[in-house]
Amino acid sequence: MSDRNPKGQGPRQPGDNQSQPIFLLPGIVTVLAGVMIAIHLAETIVLNEMSRLDLSVWFGFLPLRLLSPGAFPGGYWPLLWTPFTHAFLHASFEHLALNVLWLAIFATPVARRYGAMPLLILFFATSAAGALAFAATTLPEVSLLIGASGGVAGLTGAAIRFMFQPVLYTVHPETGERILLGRRLASIREVLLSPPARNFAFFWIVINAAVPLLPLFTGADVSVAWQAHLGGFFAGFFLVHLFERRQPAQEHA
Repeated sequence: MSDRNPKGQGPRQPGDNQSQPIFLLPGIVTVLAGVMIAIHLAETIVLNEMSRLDLSVWFGFLPLRLLSPGAFPGGYWPLLWTPFTHAFLHASFEHLALNVLWLAIFATPVARRYGAMPLLILFFATSAAGALAFAATTLPEVSLLIGASGGVAGLTGAAIRFMFQPVLYTVHPETGERILLGRRLASIREVLLSPPARNFAFFWIVINAAVPLLPLFTGADVSVAWQAHLGGFFAGFFLVHLFERRQPAQEHA
C-alpha cells in the first residue's frame, strides 16, 4: 500500500500537497495514537491495581519467560504476542504523552511516504526488535517492558533516512513540466555524509546509550528502556529500504 503523489511519480513526501495543513495527521497515525490513549484511559479508569498488574503480565513483555516460563501465567504462550502488545501499554500519562508526541512527529512522514500498511509493519517489527534488545541486556533479571518507545524509535530511524535529503524532481517527457517527486532514500554512506542526518542520529544514539550511566551521577535508577530505543532505532534505520520503489530519473532541486 503506497501513498502516491498526484502525478503518480513516487511516494508522497511531507509537503507534497500544499493544500493539507501540516498539523493534519495521517489516518493510521491518528488510529495508533487513539488506540494507545484509549487503552491507557480504560486501564486507569476501569481497572484496579491487581487487574492492571494482570494486564501487564499478560500483555507486557517479560524476557524472563524465556528462561522460567513456569514463573508467570501463560508460560511461553504470551511470547507470541507480547513483543508487539507491550507497545500499547504505558506506565503513566506522562509516558503516554511523550510517546504519542514522538509518534506524531516521526510516524507522519513515514506514513505519507509509504502508506498505512508499511507503517504498521515497521512499527510492529521495530517494537519486536526493541523487545529483543531489551531481553538481551536484562536477562536473567526480572524486568518488564511496556511502552511504544521501541516502535516509535524505529520510525525515527526510518525517517532520518529521507527527511534530511534534498527534494527531487523529474521532467515530464512530453510537456517538459517539472514534477515533484519528494526526497530520495539516502544510503548509509549518504546519511553519514549529511551533517543534519548524521548529527541527529549521533546525538539520539549517544543520549540513549548514556541512560544506564545516569545512576552514577544521580544516585537513582532511571526507568527508561534505552535498550528498546536503540534496538528499535537501528531496526527501522536498516529495514526501511525494503519499502522503497524504483523511481524514475531524478534531478536535485
